[in-house]
Amino acid sequence: MPRDPRFDILFEPVRIGPKVLRNRFYQVPHCTGFGTDRPGAQARFRATKAEGGWAAVCTELCSIHPETDRAPRPVARLWDDDDARNLALLCDEAHEHGALAGVELWHGGPTTEGSASREVPGAPSQIPSDMNPLSYPRSLDRAGIRELERMYTAAARRARDAGFDIVYVYGAHSFLPLQFLSSFYNKRTDEYGGALANRARFWLETLELVRAAVGEECAIAARLAVDARGPHGIELDEGLEFVRLADHLVDLWDVNIGSITDRTADIAPSRCDDQGWQLPWTGRVREATAKPIVGVGRLTNPETMVEIIRSGVWDLIGAARPSISDPFLPQKIAEGRLDEIRECIGCNVCLARALDHHQIACTQNPTAGEEFRRGWHPERFDRAANADREVLIVGAGAAGLECALVLGKRGMRRVSLVDAAPEVGGYVALVSQLPGLALWAGVVDWRKTRLAKLPNVEVVAGAALDADAVRAYGAQLAVVATGAHWAADGLNHLTHAPIPGAERTLTPERVLAGEEPAGESVLVYDCEGYFMGVGIAELLAARGRRVLYVTPLPVVGPFLDHTEEGIPVRQTLADLGVEWAVETELAAIGPDDCLLRSFGRERTVAADAVVLVTARISDDALYREVRADPGPLEAVYAIGDCVAPRLIADCVFDGHRLAREIDAPDPARPLPYLRERRLVATGQLAAS
Repeated sequence: MPRDPRFDILFEPVRIGPKVLRNRFYQVPHCTGFGTDRPGAQARFRATKAEGGWAAVCTELCSIHPETDRAPRPVARLWDDDDARNLALLCDEAHEHGALAGVELWHGGPTTEGSASREVPGAPSQIPSDMNPLSYPRSLDRAGIRELERMYTAAARRARDAGFDIVYVYGAHSFLPLQFLSSFYNKRTDEYGGALANRARFWLETLELVRAAVGEECAIAARLAVDARGPHGIELDEGLEFVRLADHLVDLWDVNIGSITDRTADIAPSRCDDQGWQLPWTGRVREATAKPIVGVGRLTNPETMVEIIRSGVWDLIGAARPSISDPFLPQKIAEGRLDEIRECIGCNVCLARALDHHQIACTQNPTAGEEFRRGWHPERFDRAANADREVLIVGAGAAGLECALVLGKRGMRRVSLVDAAPEVGGYVALVSQLPGLALWAGVVDWRKTRLAKLPNVEVVAGAALDADAVRAYGAQLAVVATGAHWAADGLNHLTHAPIPGAERTLTPERVLAGEEPAGESVLVYDCEGYFMGVGIAELLAARGRRVLYVTPLPVVGPFLDHTEEGIPVRQTLADLGVEWAVETELAAIGPDDCLLRSFGRERTVAADAVVLVTARISDDALYREVRADPGPLEAVYAIGDCVAPRLIADCVFDGHRLAREIDAPDPARPLPYLRERRLVATGQLAAS
């Protein structure tokens, strides 16, 4: 389809200093888990977005020197020429697809771990790190400031020589330049402290030196959190004043909000904010500059993008998560394929992976991070060598839907996706009923839309198949994706056993199916620590129940801190009057009360009803029965929670992986993937 003329403005070129962006789509810096040590993965991940139409692709934060080491977190580096050579591959591949390449020069100040280099980072003042316990920076004197500025300029030259087009001096998220700018971090009384003009001095000097170092070969960008929405940075009036002070040194303003201790403001999960939530702050930057501005806000709707550009507040539509979820978002808008856009659901699993030192992953896009090591492309699928086969998939949850979609695109003769429920969706459909998680239904909705356009795929809901029906269906290959269920007896990780008295309890499935707990007081026992326990507690409290949330874990919903949902979820529970007890075991359930145990001490609490969110158990009976006696079937496979309960993202990946490799020698086992390894030749190391 031709592009809708309404969106033409999104494809206008934009000049930033000596460089020209081919359109207004800009992938802002974001973490991947690849850094510099996995150059192939880093390059192909960014290059796939360049191929998909993004006018610029940027690295994650890029360390300028060993004193700002962040091991074991895999970030980019420009410590020496070897690092530059590794990152040059990213530049080369981005340029092949017509995109500019940007690098985010980074020094963390007191937020730097220094765990590998064991160097002490410099900072404007010697204050304890608000991120790393028992960690202090050294207070920079004037000579130390000059040395740090030289580190920036040396890294900038390496970036230029590597082929980068855009060089950032990065301060947002409470890193070193913004620490100088913020009176929360900067307690100096010399010319680098006190009034805003003095606190801005380090950033201004560094921008000037970096600009001189790269000449007219690179555009200079500054990434600025214009309002920390708290103490760990600056307020909006200070942000605008800094833009005015530095404007003559900057070609592109990359603006956001929040801080290192409040990433929710910048990387808001969908349960907290709608698309474009940062505009009330970042939209004000136009008051201080005529230079190009890029902002973010989980934007996937092209009509909203057009409104923003026409308003004049931004020049570029920035994205991290939407570019991960759909690397080809710009191209799909350009070609009028809006219904094909794979929208980010704002679950922040991508962020959780980065914080846990893993490579990036995405619930919506299972190819994210697999472009190099597995050779997966988000839009291209080879015809299967065994495409003459018919495939039956039993279970239309996340794994089954994704498997059917990829098998259909790989040209299998016929794919039948059958589910016993009246509607497809499985566990995702259940989860999206929880407060704040409605957008997660996009995992199902997008795949339903795409499957409907594949003539070789049929979707059948409301049909329960037993083993005999699977064998008699007429397919040559069967895939069982029957999911998992919550344990009704309280089986948990703590005791590896049921909880005595669990007969009078409810499970999340029963609550979400509409079953009301008896009485007024409900105890929710959460051993998972993610969305289900807190979601059930919020749901019941909003209905007027008196809820006590109990968990053996150290905090309420600890995994939510990896997705930036922890603080807002706990605030919501507190506002609803939910009480909680952490590091507490539910030891037994009586007729009218429950026995709790914490640090060897026991107490009883009254509870009219108990909801157990303790462990999930795979529904694998059908798979085991058919596998034991496949009859006419050539092969039987299991995917998703049917194999083992996992994150939704992992289930989508599992379904995708099997379908990608359905013609491999043994599809049940993943094919080996490329590993980027440092090898030492024999004889080069000798014991001293």
